Amino acid sequence: MKYPKFLKENSTVGITAPSSGVGWQIEDYEKSINNLKKNHWNIVETSNVRVEGDVSSPAKQRGEEFMDLIRDDQVDAVICATGGDFLTDMLPYIDSKEMVKNPKWVMGASDPTNLLYYITTVHDIATIYGHNAGSFDAKKLYESQKVAIEYLKGNMLPQENYPFYEKSREGRVEGAYNLTEKSEWKSLNGDFDITGRIMGGCIDCLQYLPGTKYDGTKKMIEKYKEDGFIWYFDVFALRSADFYLALFELKESGWFEQVKGVIVGRILMFNEDTSMTYEKALREIFGNIPIIMDADIGHVAPKMTIINGCIAHVTYQNHKGTIKQLLK
Repeated sequence: MKYPKFLKENSTVGITAPSSGVGWQIEDYEKSINNLKKNHWNIVETSNVRVEGDVSSPAKQRGEEFMDLIRDDQVDAVICATGGDFLTDMLPYIDSKEMVKNPKWVMGASDPTNLLYYITTVHDIATIYGHNAGSFDAKKLYESQKVAIEYLKGNMLPQENYPFYEKSREGRVEGAYNLTEKSEWKSLNGDFDITGRIMGGCIDCLQYLPGTKYDGTKKMIEKYKEDGFIWYFDVFALRSADFYLALFELKESGWFEQVKGVIVGRILMFNEDTSMTYEKALREIFGNIPIIMDADIGHVAPKMTIINGCIAHVTYQNHKGTIKQLLK
């Protein structure tokens, strides 16, 4: 696995919008960028970042502006501006030779999932999931936001489950998380201690990759089969029945042949309108391997930072979990 160079003072971070732009939340985005600049990083933006609408620009432009940052020797890392719905149609405009020639950290969350997944599974370059460039808008950053920044610097801090989570964003003050609910991770198969390469992202997006040239899962699994894999899934809006069908599609596509454990984050738009609950879906697909639900991963704050492709050591005991990530 290739691990790009980490950021230091005076590094340059490129912001681009491979999905939606941030025009609808420009004030919050400005606050976020100001927080990133406090790390003494230079910020450059592509022309599509501050655009409103479902997509920031046509697919070709989104792909080309992303590649402009990859090719630019002055840019040290790339962070996706925000999420959206239509990122996948810019993947045909990614230049694989340039990606391999100029490996850089690419960070994003939600719709950027498939860009990160493509880079890691096809090009063997680690990527970072958990936050977009507009995710640091609080006047006082929460610990999980600080951890994401530290990861960009190369400080691979262990992450333990946070004590509280945010049920509703409506109570936010000065951008700070509205943490009102006690956090407890749920294990479906008891306490455990496992190690393996960690991969995943937003399953609402991942379900569309099997059968495309942007899915390098089988190649990755073959290369790292001795390590085994820990899969993590951020569920945004999939009904429990659709979650089951998405997992079934991934399983039948060979994604879980070397699975050692599964972590599922808190579900933003929880909907169990059939007898196929989220828990039952996981049991049907994965059986008795270690499975965690309600982890601090995904659309519900606070959000852990995951390095796609790295070695992860995951432990669980008494509703509490720890993830330690190693670059090897």
